[in-house]
Amino acid sequence: MERRSFIRQAGLAAAGLFSLRLEALASPKPPYSGVLLPVHNIPANKQLDPAWVRSLYQRTKPTTYTKSKNELRYIGMPAGGLHAGTVYLGGDGRLWLWSIYNDEREGIEPKTVLWNDGVADRQIRNRDGASYVEPAIAANRRVLDQGFAVMVETGGKTMIAELREEDWEEVSFEATYPVATVRYRHRKFPLEATLRGGGIFIPLDADNSGLPATVFDISIKNISAQPVRAAVAGWLENGARKISAKKGEGEKWNHVAKGNGYTRVSSKMDKTAEFSRPDDGTTCIAYIGEGATANANAHPWPVTADFFTTQADSATAEADAKLVASIAGPKKQLAPGAVVEAQFILTWHFNHPLKKTSKLKDAAEGYLYASRFKNAASVADYLAEQFTRLWGQTLRWHKTYYDSTLPHWFLERALLNIGTLATANTYRFANGRFWGWEGVNACEGTCTHVWQYAQAMGRIFPSLESDTRQRTDLGNAMQDDGGIIFRAEYEHRPAIDGQAGTILRIYREHQMSASDAFLRRNWTQIKKAVNFMLAQDKNGDGMTDTPMENTLDAVWEGEIAWIVGLCIAAARAAQYMAEEVEDTAFAARCRDYVEKGSANMSKHLFNGEYFIHRPDAVQGRKKLGSYNTCHIDQVYGQSWAFQVGLGRLWDKEQTLSALRSLWKYNFTMDVGPYIKTHIGGRPYALEGEGGMIMNTNPHNEEKPFGENVTWQLGYFHECMSGFEHQVASHMMAEGMTDEALVLTRAIHDRYHAAKRNPYNEIECSDHYARAMASYGTFITACGFEYHGPKGDLRFAPAFGKQQFRAPFTAAEGWGTFSQQSGKGGWRCSVSLGYGALQLRTLRLKAAASAVTATVGGRKIPASLDRNGEEVTIRFPQTLQLKEGETLKIQLA
Repeated sequence: MERRSFIRQAGLAAAGLFSLRLEALASPKPPYSGVLLPVHNIPANKQLDPAWVRSLYQRTKPTTYTKSKNELRYIGMPAGGLHAGTVYLGGDGRLWLWSIYNDEREGIEPKTVLWNDGVADRQIRNRDGASYVEPAIAANRRVLDQGFAVMVETGGKTMIAELREEDWEEVSFEATYPVATVRYRHRKFPLEATLRGGGIFIPLDADNSGLPATVFDISIKNISAQPVRAAVAGWLENGARKISAKKGEGEKWNHVAKGNGYTRVSSKMDKTAEFSRPDDGTTCIAYIGEGATANANAHPWPVTADFFTTQADSATAEADAKLVASIAGPKKQLAPGAVVEAQFILTWHFNHPLKKTSKLKDAAEGYLYASRFKNAASVADYLAEQFTRLWGQTLRWHKTYYDSTLPHWFLERALLNIGTLATANTYRFANGRFWGWEGVNACEGTCTHVWQYAQAMGRIFPSLESDTRQRTDLGNAMQDDGGIIFRAEYEHRPAIDGQAGTILRIYREHQMSASDAFLRRNWTQIKKAVNFMLAQDKNGDGMTDTPMENTLDAVWEGEIAWIVGLCIAAARAAQYMAEEVEDTAFAARCRDYVEKGSANMSKHLFNGEYFIHRPDAVQGRKKLGSYNTCHIDQVYGQSWAFQVGLGRLWDKEQTLSALRSLWKYNFTMDVGPYIKTHIGGRPYALEGEGGMIMNTNPHNEEKPFGENVTWQLGYFHECMSGFEHQVASHMMAEGMTDEALVLTRAIHDRYHAAKRNPYNEIECSDHYARAMASYGTFITACGFEYHGPKGDLRFAPAFGKQQFRAPFTAAEGWGTFSQQSGKGGWRCSVSLGYGALQLRTLRLKAAASAVTATVGGRKIPASLDRNGEEVTIRFPQTLQLKEGETLKIQLA
């Protein structure tokens, strides 16, 4: 299963790869299999403006893109429910792409483009970065007609403006997630419009967050000096068999119905053909509120006043014709400065699993949303009836998340990659099983060595992760010897990094549980998985040395720091889990492995600057490897340790030296000079853009990558954002906050809307799963640790601790933590915005000797322990915090 084979096809395996740039390479010119190897050319001095670096810490405002700066055409925010296909909210507020029709093609816009790598034009497929080089444009991918318009009656005139870029002088898009805000303004139009759009997104509620629906919350404000009458209308084309319908195959049908406090128009197709197609299904548009005017057959464009007055309860059209339904809210009188709101819902239902998923028995019955709802109309009915609660909770999370002292741009980049779950990159089958690609329709099987980087889903929708650990990794993917097949049904072997990463995820999923039931129920299988991992250390020195598949699509020989370290972290997690289930003998075995491995890793795999890959004693450097080069993941195990509270695993100073080396040798504010000499990689960062190169040869050693140069070498010359995010999160945890923010900002700027879609971080195809590692940097910025079964919660902000506020998620609830220092000591609070929270201990980084705790003005018994720079607040009785309650802490 070679995931990204274009490099092989491009001839990277040939020795001639390096000869292409012979005349351009600087001295010295070390020999490499008869050709010349490029010289390392990343400057050690990054020449960063100190004022710019300081600005990265500022709170500022949401990133906003505008029409006047030509920044709207690429924007595509995933705006539907989780695992319900891809529907994009565009920069001007209209929906586009509509990848809800179970498309078998790879990526959001399958194509091949030409890219000049500095030597020659190369053909780049979707999985190789085509969407990075030439992003999809909203205007080219509308698919279904859909939109909104506002009408105003003033001074005897009727004026109408559609909520689209062409009708307004200025349109601005506030690029947050899961709700984006679009604003419209024109000097000659008496109304100002604001649209908030997105899917239902409620952390911890995976089911309701998986509705195939987009919500539009529109407000219009009278900005004139005179009273006006105004209304909002929306429309949606019948989407049944939109892709495949031909004349004579049946009739499209729209029908109006009214519910309790809402009006909807449902759309389907009465087919003459019996066989099923991927685009067989239904769509629906609904208006929340009374007094709406619905039209099953809206008038053609441009929009006229008839949209707001014409009523037709049903309509039909030929199978290949366009049939559009509209709903208009009632006209309302608006005084100067007054505001009126209108809410609409768009839903869809296309229950046809891809042929590519035919190996999965779980896929045969279709998708989970289809097992809950029979058609799009029933989705609309459910959402309309629960609208106040579900949309209200979505907006509450949105406010909770962004109401933080952390920089707004940083909060955006940390969270928005979880939008991957609301694209065609993931599915949830009828029996509840979660399943994902690596990137949209590319590389099957919820691949363990890719998905283990993704930190977002485990914190925001932990039930999906825990079920995947139990059902897939410890279930149908587990071999008799404990090896976890890294693509489940789509492979036959484990991957060593995926194995270790899955053990670490199991520990995270245990921590994100309310009790230890998950751990105890799965302990036998967990232990098998750990035993398999420990057995890959053939010589008993605590350092994995069995050749196995890794995420760089190769089998490397020897002792490889990033894999050794990842296994050490996994063994520490296994030790802690064993201690919790009172398996003392196994805990001791894991502890022994960690101690030996950590000591030997520091002794044998640190070269004085950074951690390396020690060749196999027999094979030597015959096969491809990183050897004495500077590899991006070299201390990844310690990075993982900070995500789940494992503490320090090996020498701190060596670890910091490794991170500083990555900064010195691998990070550059302009990758152009590097990728023009070190060719063969894919274009995930281009000239003029900053990033961290995967693997560099800073000392220009001979034959740095082994005797046999294979196609996977191309990966070494790339910038893959998922790997960069994990380094940024580690730097943040280690106090390298400047470097962490600069690296994260480099990624953020690569995805500026003037260049490409801010919501689509690309690796092997679109919306790549590994990019969800970005949430890990948020975790370490907060110094967040949590252990649900123990009722333990910790915050230790990486910066801005004197006045800090940030959101958090726990096993059963989410809310806001805040702290500020003053003359009387520290004041802290834990406010719960949703669900419940059980607390026995609260750990904070603060100097104090006394504590006072209250909830709702009622004093709560609490004691204080000091441990170095931290204090632990203990509650003798488990504190049960409920939604809407706030725990207040005074430290003196």
